[in-house]
Amino acid sequence: MAFKDVMHKYNEISLIKRIIVGLVIGVILALLIPAGAEGFAGGVAEFLTLLGNLFVNALKAVAPILVFFLVISALANAKAAGSMKTVIILYIISTFVAAVVAVIASFLVPIDITLVVNPEVEQTSPQGVGEVLTTVIMNIVANPVGALTNANFIGILAWAIALGIALRAASQAVKDVFTAVSDAVSMVVRWVIALAPFGIMGLVYTSVSENGMDIFVEYGQLILLLVVCMFFIALVTNPLIVFICTRKNPYPLVLRCLKDSGITAFFTRSSAANIPVNMELCRKLGLNKDNYSVSIPLGATINMAGAAVTITVMAMAACHTLGIQVDPFAAVILSVLAAVSACGASGVAGGSLLLIPLACSLFGIDADISMQVVAIGFIIGVIQDSCETALNSSSDVVFTATAEYRQMIKEGKPVSIGKDAYSLDEID
Repeated sequence: MAFKDVMHKYNEISLIKRIIVGLVIGVILALLIPAGAEGFAGGVAEFLTLLGNLFVNALKAVAPILVFFLVISALANAKAAGSMKTVIILYIISTFVAAVVAVIASFLVPIDITLVVNPEVEQTSPQGVGEVLTTVIMNIVANPVGALTNANFIGILAWAIALGIALRAASQAVKDVFTAVSDAVSMVVRWVIALAPFGIMGLVYTSVSENGMDIFVEYGQLILLLVVCMFFIALVTNPLIVFICTRKNPYPLVLRCLKDSGITAFFTRSSAANIPVNMELCRKLGLNKDNYSVSIPLGATINMAGAAVTITVMAMAACHTLGIQVDPFAAVILSVLAAVSACGASGVAGGSLLLIPLACSLFGIDADISMQVVAIGFIIGVIQDSCETALNSSSDVVFTATAEYRQMIKEGKPVSIGKDAYSLDEID
């Protein structure tokens, strides 16, 4: 009974407050217990590192299963909805626009990063576009078991869509089974997220103890460029897309989504794990469940504007450091490639970083060098990945709502996207 009381008190505290406490404790412990400590202190250090690894691995383990069953259940039970096509188009446009913004910003603010270049390694000519497109196509038809095992989200999504559509002809009892499984997996995700403060404490401890408090100094400019690009997309280009679609003031919707979805995603650093939060926000906004039950899991997989920014900025920084000239035509190709690559980014912490070599290959950058860029991404990931996930996840709801309101406007129904329309805490 005492344990239940403790857990009840624990869960009553805001998740964000718990995460902040865990972050602060992680920094303090990193300053008190340096990396490589021995004896009791060394045991504490290993335990803290283990907490961080357990948290990340738990997210990585449950995310593929979550997306797989959520999409199957949503499609199998979905009724006809007129705005899904618009949602997908908005996802694609916003991701491409994000890549273009990142390319322009990289031209305006070129950044050098520390790379160890082997003079004996000759840079090959760019030939990555065809290879990347081939890889994407092959991932779509990958073995479904292998896709789940390897977190191949494109393959997972493709098989989930196929099975979901096929199961539309199944009996309601069969559909209910998949609904129950998706609900159960969502509950497991909530349990994992409830333990996020401990995992983040371990992750922060490891980062600070190994790199010191100057972890953000060496790559400060790079972090700033990434964050500015993401803020620009969240507060300028995304609202512009919403306005074009609805001809209404977009900021009440955008700011509500950033507050309710973006802040949580910032700390959990997982679009897939933030799916239950987004589903709840859509419910509070009074959106059509037949729409958002499909568009939100789909967005956690393919709506990756933040990932497109990360992939583009990091690749452009590598090019500038190596003296590789990027002409406007190559920049456009990079934007398309980054958008396509971003759609395959894993919806968990750090999911976009391993796609940086795909963009680097467009300019013939050696694999050893591109993996150094990936390593830099992990160093700055405490801020970069958090901002990226906040942008990705919050925009899932933004564009789901935008598509539905656009459909309502086309049907001649009244739509209000004003301040009062989003004071919706009382709508349940």
